[in-house]
Formats: sequence, C-alpha cells, structure tokens
Amino acid sequence: MSKVAPREPLLSSLPPAPQASLHSAPLTAVRAPKRSKCALKCDGLGGQMRGQRLRAQSLPRAPVRRERVVRASEEVPAVGSTAAAVESSSQSTGLMLRAHGSNATAVAAANSSPNPRVDPAVNPIAAALDDFTSEGEMMREECGVVGVIGDDEASRICYLGLHALQHRGQEGAGIVTSNGGQLTSITGMGLVADVFNQQKLTALVGDSAIGHVRYATSGGSNLKNVQPFTVKTVFGQVSVAHNGNLVNFKKLREELEERGSIFNTSSDTEVILHLLAVSKKTTFMERLVEACEQLEGAYSLVVLTVDKLVALRDPYGFRPLVMGRKANGAIVFASETCALDLIDAKYEREVQPGEVVIIDRNEGESGMCLYPKRQRKACVFEHIYFALPNSDVFGKSVYEQRYNYGRILAEVAPVECDVVIAVPDSGVVCALGYAAEAGVPFQQGLIRSHYVGRTFIEPSQKIRDFGVKLKLSPVKSVLKGKRVVVVDDSIVRGTTSSKIVRLLKEAGATEVHMRISSPPITGSCYYGVDTPSREELISFKLSVEETRQFIGADSLAYLPLDRLHNLLGPEADTFCDACFSGAYPIPPQGKNTQGHVLPFEKENGAAGPSSAGEEGHSAGPNGNLGYQDVKVVGPDEREPAPAGRVV
Repeated sequence: MSKVAPREPLLSSLPPAPQASLHSAPLTAVRAPKRSKCALKCDGLGGQMRGQRLRAQSLPRAPVRRERVVRASEEVPAVGSTAAAVESSSQSTGLMLRAHGSNATAVAAANSSPNPRVDPAVNPIAAALDDFTSEGEMMREECGVVGVIGDDEASRICYLGLHALQHRGQEGAGIVTSNGGQLTSITGMGLVADVFNQQKLTALVGDSAIGHVRYATSGGSNLKNVQPFTVKTVFGQVSVAHNGNLVNFKKLREELEERGSIFNTSSDTEVILHLLAVSKKTTFMERLVEACEQLEGAYSLVVLTVDKLVALRDPYGFRPLVMGRKANGAIVFASETCALDLIDAKYEREVQPGEVVIIDRNEGESGMCLYPKRQRKACVFEHIYFALPNSDVFGKSVYEQRYNYGRILAEVAPVECDVVIAVPDSGVVCALGYAAEAGVPFQQGLIRSHYVGRTFIEPSQKIRDFGVKLKLSPVKSVLKGKRVVVVDDSIVRGTTSSKIVRLLKEAGATEVHMRISSPPITGSCYYGVDTPSREELISFKLSVEETRQFIGADSLAYLPLDRLHNLLGPEADTFCDACFSGAYPIPPQGKNTQGHVLPFEKENGAAGPSSAGEEGHSAGPNGNLGYQDVKVVGPDEREPAPAGRVV
C-alpha cells in the first residue's frame, strides 16, 4: 500500500494558528496484572481507591535527542481551568499546526495528498470507484492507534505500527512525539507512506510517541480533523488519538458550547480535550478520568504528555487495544497485534475494558480504572472484517475465527459446486474454511488490484461496473463453465454484490452461489464503524430471497447468528452484535432502538419476526424460517436449493 511521498518542503514557517478556547472533564484504581504493574481487573475496589495510583515500576529512559526544528512566530497561549488552545489547519498554506511548548515548536505536514473523497462533479471516475467502496458491500474501517514510550526511535516505531494498521483507516495519518520537554506533531491527508518520509520522521524528536490512522466515522474528511489532536493546558501539552465513536458526542458538545467552549473541528474526539480543560480536578490524571467517565460509546485512547503515555479503553471494551514490550524495554500500545509483530514487540496482554494504563517517565507503570464497571461488549465485526487475519483480537485468532465461519457456512448452507472463490481480501480465509469443509477446491477466481488511485481516465464510451472492474478482475480459466461459490464478509447495500455476480457470470460461471460470513446487517453501528442508515441496508428492507433476486445470485446464505454465538462459546454475551440483533449496549441518543433494527422488520408490511421465529435471519422462497431450519435461497420457487439443518 506504499506510495511515493509527494515532493514538498519538509518544514515551513507557519502563520499563527487560528485558535479556539476549550472547556474540559472520570477514573479509579486497579490491581497490578501478572506481568505488568497495571491492573487487569477493576472490580473489587472500594470507593477509597478511586483515582489512586498503584505500584510503579522504574521505566528505562532512553536518551533524548535534541534536534533543531522551525520555530513558529507566535506561541500558543497557556490554558487555564476554563480554556485551552486547539490548533487548526492553515487553509492558506495547507499545513497543520499542532500544540507547541514554551518555544512553540511547529512542524508541517506540507501539501500532503489531497482529500481522498473526491467530488463526483469534479472527478466522475473517482465517483465510479466510490460506488465500489462507500456505496458497495464494504463496511468502512474505523481508526487505528499506536503508542510508544522508552525508545529513542519512537517516531519510526510509531510509523511502522501505523503502516501495519493502514487497513483501519486510509484518509489521514499523524504522529506526535515527546522529547521530555515539548511535543512535536506532523499530520496529513492520505496513506501513512504519503504523509511521512525520512526527513519528517527525523524531525519528530523524542523517545515517546503516539500515532493515528483515520477513517472518518465522526467529523468530516479534512486536514483539521486528522489526529492526534494536541492542545496546551495548565498541566502542559496534551495529545490524544482516538479509535471509536462517542454516542453522546452531540449532547456533550452542546453543553460545552453553552459553557463557552469553541470547537475547532467536527470530530467527536475534541470533546475529550474540552472536558479535560473544564474539569475542576487538581491533577491531570484525575481530570482525564473524570472526562472519560462522562463519555458514552466506544473509545480506545492513547494520550501523550511531555512526561507520560496513557492508554485506556471504554468500560465496554468495544474497540481493541493491546500492550506489548520491545527487547530494549520500550512499551508499545496498538489497536492490533499485527502492529506489534512488525516492530518486534512481544505481546503481553490486552488493555482491559475500563482500564487506564499509565507509563510515566519517572514513576514507571501504574494503573487506574473507569467507573461504572460494565460487561465487555467487544465488536464482533473486528473478527468478521476489520482486523487483519494475522492479528489476535479480543483474545482470539482472527484467522481461526474466519476459517470456522467458512466451515459453518458449508455445513448449514451446502450447494453442489465445482470451485470456491473469495471476494478478496477479507473473504479469503472464510472461503478456505468453506472449501475444506465442502471438499471442493479453493481457487483465486477474483484478483484484487492494490494499486488503484483516486483518478482514472475513462474512455468516452462508458464501461459498465467500472468501479468494480478497477478493483476486481475475474480469472476466466477458473470460472468458465463452473458452478461457483463466492464467499464475502458482508452485504451492506447490495450494489457491489450484484456487480460481482454479474462479473462472474460474464466471465463464464454457469452458477454463482453467494455465501456471507456474517449474519444479515439490519442496523447501523454507533460505536466506531461507518455504516449506512438503517433504511439503506438491504437486509433491513428485503428478505434473503428478495436480496438474492436483487444481486442476481443463484443462491444466497448468511452465517446464522446462533452459530456465531456458539463459536464464541461462553464469551458470546461479551460481544456486541447490535448490527445483526438490534441489541445495543448503549442506546443511540435520539434513536428509538426498540424495533430500530429488528430482523426483517418491514416498512411495507412484509413478513416480520412473528413469521420468522425469534431470529428470522435466513429465508427461503416460501417465507422466513428460524435458525433451526436454515434455508438456502434458490433461484426460484420451483427449484429451491436444499436446506441446511443447524446441528
């Protein structure tokens, strides 16, 4: 996914940044874990322990390199208990100015790649590609975070970690470093390799760093929304990177604005900094905990100050966050274990839901936890789609989970076929499991292009399904004259699935049977995943048979929700499946979730749950069936495909 870095000046003199006042706001102590001095569990603690530090372990401090950077012409004003300064992008220069220390250090991400979301009116070819992505089958990735402390090459370690997490966000990237005296920041639009080069990484001085790759689940896609966000407070500079989405963001923002806060971005992450600023607590950590305890929704955070790195997860643990350690003693936090693997850091453990891990330059490791304690509700879509197969997420191998999804699909939805293929990349492992269980060869029937940019020159004569063809190419020798099972991770709107089916049949496939490694998506996600509204979801509007007809497949079957639960075992209740079941751990504010995403609820009066059993997610031509009689949808009522009995 690497691209050639744009040619641009590394550092530029910056005009004074437009500034906005901030207003800010919860924490609790935990016992130290087995290998780390931070807590693994937050229960069993009395109120007297609230906000206290635990035992600390001396952390080796790497020598700090001092390097010259360009000085900004004006300092960022200090922040009192009721105000803090947030930097914004300079629209005239295309540079991002971040919070600076007493010397006002400024580093520019100059002229980085343009906004990936191209206006269709300006570039209709890019719009064709968007038809494959935002308008197609793929759920949008959320974000990825990395934190490093105790390594003299922290910026480079962070850069590599972000590269490993590039699949979690491609709109923008940023890194902030601390040299023990001040924070330095570079952010930009585009891929990690587009934003950073050798010179920029050299300018990011210090032995601690945090980084972020972004896809906009909240806030627009522009430079000023690229994280980490950095501000100057009465406690010094603070930088934060956030993976997730805050359900009560609008409510908190309105309350803060009524109290005088001025927001500089449209991102929900900025709320955290305002809450931090308006808090009346006396220490930084007390303020941070108080701020987080007011948040509702999903947040895995890494927070950097000049002297400490803090990592924390929301009490539900919606989004993953892991902790590792390098051979030199440096501590690393990342959204997925694949980032640890790339930088030779040994995985130690997950940051637990509600846990706050503090790595202080002088005091070492300590831990706290957020209240109230909740039952974990980890996002099951991390296993289905978001995470890389070589990651372990929520204590489970992503590869093994997807492989087992495929085996289950072959068991409950068998069909006579000659070859099994996948929609790359997330459908590959599931297709391997399906092929192994069905005893049918797996082959690469679709080849994905990883070198597609955002601008293309199309012939004057329009090409049908142009966006899909740019990304996926059928292998005719694999498909011609064959009955094909094609495995994908999900169907969102259904538009891309229909184009893929047509692509395969045009390449010579005699039959195309679609198998989906997730249950039907019938509701939006409010916890850090960019999903369409409920009315845009094809599984909310149509039955499985109607969906099959829409996409043009010869048969269609989904992974049964109860089988997904069985695979998760005793931990099933600790996973969030609201996009399938409608059971939201935190009700979206302003939404009536009672009936909001009920399986196959129809606005047109079609069969609903009463005719589908309790979990009517699979259907045949004769109506909806419960999971105890999973029906594979056939091409028509005269020749229904055989049913697969759930054991």
